[in-house]
Amino acid sequence: MARCPALARTVEHVRAFAELMNNRRGRKLKEWIATVQADQIPAVATFAAGLLQDLDAVVAGLSLRYSSGAVEGHNNDIKMIKRQMFGRANFDLPRKRILHAP
Repeated sequence: MARCPALARTVEHVRAFAELMNNRRGRKLKEWIATVQADQIPAVATFAAGLLQDLDAVVAGLSLRYSSGAVEGHNNDIKMIKRQMFGRANFDLPRKRILHAP
């Protein structure tokens, strides 16, 4: 990182964002986005611009202790089973695999 200052700044921004996520400090997101945009690192600036598209939802996601992660995990499992079973059996077998999954 000593040879590439842009990489060092990118690491700082990523670590700052991880701190926002881990400590639920969504209220500081606007400050983080302003800092990233001022630094003009393309990849991180693009990520920050994407966060601005639905800022209220992102702030809520970074602030509240509620999460839909478990539901998304189940959806992912069901989609995986569906892909594995495509064209191999009728609806009964995937249904049994989904209902009896651990």
